[in-house]
Amino acid sequence: MIRDIARRRKVAVHLVGGFLRDYCLGNIKTDFDFAVEKGALDFARLFARRIKGAYVVLDQERGCARVVKKSDGKIWTFDLSDFRARSFQQDLARRDFTINTLSVDLAKFNGSTKLEDVLAEGKGGLKDLRAKRIRKVSVKAFRDDPLRLLRAFSLSALLDFKIEPQTLAQIRREKNLLRGVSYERVRDELFKILETERAAVTLKAMDKAGLLDKVIPQVKVMYHCAQKGTYHHLDVWPHSLEVVAQFDGVVREMQNNADVVEYFNEPLGGNRTRRALLKLAALLHDIGKPETRKEAGQGKLTFYGHERVGKNIVTHIAKMLKLSTGERRGLEDMVLWHLRPGYLSNFQRPSDKSIYRYLRDARQEAAGILLLSLADQRATRGPSSTPRHEKHHERICRDVLKLYFDKKKEKPFVRLIDGHDLIKQLRLEPSPLIGKILAEVTEQQVLGKIKTRKEALELGKKIAGEIRS
Repeated sequence: MIRDIARRRKVAVHLVGGFLRDYCLGNIKTDFDFAVEKGALDFARLFARRIKGAYVVLDQERGCARVVKKSDGKIWTFDLSDFRARSFQQDLARRDFTINTLSVDLAKFNGSTKLEDVLAEGKGGLKDLRAKRIRKVSVKAFRDDPLRLLRAFSLSALLDFKIEPQTLAQIRREKNLLRGVSYERVRDELFKILETERAAVTLKAMDKAGLLDKVIPQVKVMYHCAQKGTYHHLDVWPHSLEVVAQFDGVVREMQNNADVVEYFNEPLGGNRTRRALLKLAALLHDIGKPETRKEAGQGKLTFYGHERVGKNIVTHIAKMLKLSTGERRGLEDMVLWHLRPGYLSNFQRPSDKSIYRYLRDARQEAAGILLLSLADQRATRGPSSTPRHEKHHERICRDVLKLYFDKKKEKPFVRLIDGHDLIKQLRLEPSPLIGKILAEVTEQQVLGKIKTRKEALELGKKIAGEIRS
């Protein structure tokens, strides 16, 4: 249909970019990019009417629009843009990477034509695709759009390609250009990386290139924070990167656990999943350590309260990255409670009460924090971190993880009493006291210590008397 509209309007239209790149790699996607000789906005509007799809202007000034159509349970996305130069060849010369310069002239394509027969290589795209190489199209590529500095790494992570040396060297030289890019765009590229199983390798490569602290400037406080000693074999920053690597391993281990996979895949903001947010938490979980670091004598170091300081820092990072409220709260909880599974494993068998309180406090992030704790433990290999302790920690985390998902499958919890009951039956005034009583009564109900409404009211009366006295 796009070809037919192009013929009637007498304009050249080329299929370009990501769809063709992925097609050549054996991956068929439902996202298409078209370069239109002129009038892309009107062209897209007409196309949207023809297929009864949604029409959205992405960039009025540059003539870029999107058409979205849901069909057969899939979402089909068509981006149409005016040529970025006077000719299509000049347009290709202004694109980001050679693997994105593959193209098909729709005038040469019909229903019986194979894409391979009319595929144009562009700026050496096929050669670099076969070599699994990411190479800039021109020396102006990053200055034309500095987000491409980060996109080189997101493509590397998504495709498992290497960034060729000259392109990488230019990224190192021009990394500061990224500061001028909106954080919404930076966030989207960062989360593409975090969604992949090569997140850790890619973050380490970004760090080596000097780009990671341009994405999240706050990480610089961890750079020279020493912590090697009893439990840690790495200082704070290399440990943080290693925790992401270990978490990538945990994700692979859990790929056959349907409960965990569904939990990981839950979108917390837009199309960004809990899996990706947990990897961000893995990178940032110890960001509060530099501020709380103290020498305790005999070469020992303490970081008391670093989880609370870290929570405050990641609040600012979440707002900077324009994360959703759900993502921000999730990230805060992941950092705030990341030590709790370790506290549980300090006991041979943690009490039901301590497990309940952990699940209550960590809420929806309880399972993710347990898996983050597994990664944190595996990244901690100091002299006092023994195989026996590691095995015990893993057992506790896995046991509580199973309990979390078992609880989710139970019938919704119904309290024996509520605040209205306390006000009416015990003649209490509305106050914070009501919340304290309900918290204790709920805990005892969950633990099976009370089972009737009468017992709940009696306990509430007892707690009220103790607090008042």
